[in-house]
Amino acid sequence: MNIFWHELKAYRKSTITWSISLIAMMVLFMSIFPTFAKDAADFTKLLEGYPESLRTALGMNLDNLFTLLGFYSYSLTFIVLIGAIQAMNIGVSIVSKEIREKTADFLLTKPVTRTTIVTAKLSAAFVSLILTNMVYGAAALMMASQVKLEDYSLQTFVLLSLSLLFVQLIFLALGIVISVVVRKIKSVLTVSLATVFTFYFIGMIGGTADQESLRYFSPFKYVDTAYILQNSSYETTYLIVAAALIVIAIAVSYIIYSKKDIHAV
Repeated sequence: MNIFWHELKAYRKSTITWSISLIAMMVLFMSIFPTFAKDAADFTKLLEGYPESLRTALGMNLDNLFTLLGFYSYSLTFIVLIGAIQAMNIGVSIVSKEIREKTADFLLTKPVTRTTIVTAKLSAAFVSLILTNMVYGAAALMMASQVKLEDYSLQTFVLLSLSLLFVQLIFLALGIVISVVVRKIKSVLTVSLATVFTFYFIGMIGGTADQESLRYFSPFKYVDTAYILQNSSYETTYLIVAAALIVIAIAVSYIIYSKKDIHAV
């Protein structure tokens, strides 16, 4: 339990910083929605000049882009990207920071098992993401109530907002695997950015080329905002794949960490 609270305290500043960043991005987008919606005709003519594949890759659906939910789903393309970097950062640093900061020897001499250590660190990371999403979700709802031009489905709005958490959990799990597999990580941010943007561009390529199979290779596409807008639900197939990926990644992390040689230097 001491490890859990220590880790949670260590994430405090970064949790606040990332939460503010997510909210700032959301407020920036949502604040221009009223003007954007009022000039829908002009913007439609402008956007029609772009290739449809490019609009799809960027999450621009002209059928609903000028509604609150449609515009919010478009803004999530960038908001989720920021959230993914946060989750990846936490995941990659969970174990690697002990080696990087040369505290592994001290931690492993404590009367706790390696499984307990990983569980405590993982729990603190999960709580950090939950707190981030709670604060972000509350801010998003408040902002939506201020800029809405007509009534909207609260259920759909909540489902769209929760897509941030789902993507973050996937990247958290991927980050943990990298953290235990790679012997020494010098820069967490470099690894996080490289991984996140690689998957982001794979998702964009899949959208541009309209290749359904590429969706499985990009966590960003496991939650399709267009599908949520149309059905007010998630795609079961991709939820199952995401859950399986998270479980497998975490299980592999436990197995590798419990057996690997830990070097403090």
